Amino acid sequence: MKKIVTFGEVMMRLKPPGYAKFSQSDHLELTFGGGEANTAVSLAYFGMEAKHVTRFPDNLIGRSATQFLRRHWVNTSQVQYGGEEMGIYFLESGAVHRSSTVVYDRSHSAFANMLPDTFDWEEILKGADWFHWTGITPAISENTAASCLAAIKAANKLGVTVSADVTYRQNLWNYGKSPQEVLPALVAGSDVIIAGSSDLRLLMETEENLKFSHLAKLAMKTYPNIKKVADKDRESLNASHNTIRGKIWNGKEMLKTQVFDVTHIIDRVGTGDAYAAGLIYGLLHYPNDQDAINFAAAACALKHTVEGDANMVSVADVERLASGDTSGKIKR
Repeated sequence: MKKIVTFGEVMMRLKPPGYAKFSQSDHLELTFGGGEANTAVSLAYFGMEAKHVTRFPDNLIGRSATQFLRRHWVNTSQVQYGGEEMGIYFLESGAVHRSSTVVYDRSHSAFANMLPDTFDWEEILKGADWFHWTGITPAISENTAASCLAAIKAANKLGVTVSADVTYRQNLWNYGKSPQEVLPALVAGSDVIIAGSSDLRLLMETEENLKFSHLAKLAMKTYPNIKKVADKDRESLNASHNTIRGKIWNGKEMLKTQVFDVTHIIDRVGTGDAYAAGLIYGLLHYPNDQDAINFAAAACALKHTVEGDANMVSVADVERLASGDTSGKIKR
């Protein structure tokens, strides 16, 4: 069984039921989620040994978040406790022509205030096959950025494959350093990156309107450790109807998937994390990159039908969709 380690903040998610607005609701639904943890949960549902590394407040909420991860088969042996606050995000789900809206309350969380040497990364990554991070973690605070870099360096030393979902979120970079100062050192130690054209332009500080394939080639030249650059094309017809298509540049050719037509979105949050999990699983289990990216795009498409942050579907579910079965028929 392949062993995956992910690192990042887990937040408490609060939202009105269904598609109600906050102004309409007198109660909120509570669950937990966060980019890297969502990826870990998805990989656990694929039958992999997924370990998530994070820091929670040492209180009832922090313990509840730990139990959430355990309930979904994620290894929590490296969760640490300290600080007083849990990161929170508030979600109002949109529909049709009304967009979804997210509000964060995370700047003083236990995770944001961790010390850079909180984790013994060589011990944590011993025996692991893969380490995954996202651009959200180094955006939260200088300490989380330093800890992420330490993890990547340890993974490189131990020969553990590193993947990154660059995920530039402008509103998170508030601690005095720009992404251009922080991200290059992290990306330089990564083997596989998921990044859109705007993310790639940010990394290489270019204003040129180059195509994704050209930017991917430039990224590999700029960061020689990178072996694959993946992304997905999303067309948002409205908040309830999107299309998804995966693509990957592997240094030799650009591979693309079929277009998945997601006509009735149940939950848009976490679909990128589902894509990352599908890509990790695919690259570890399939003989070629085309099969891997097909699996990733199908996993992403399926997540739109699952409530909550994480993609709680099986390998068989994803493979069925990737093979072209879009019928949604009852399985008896």
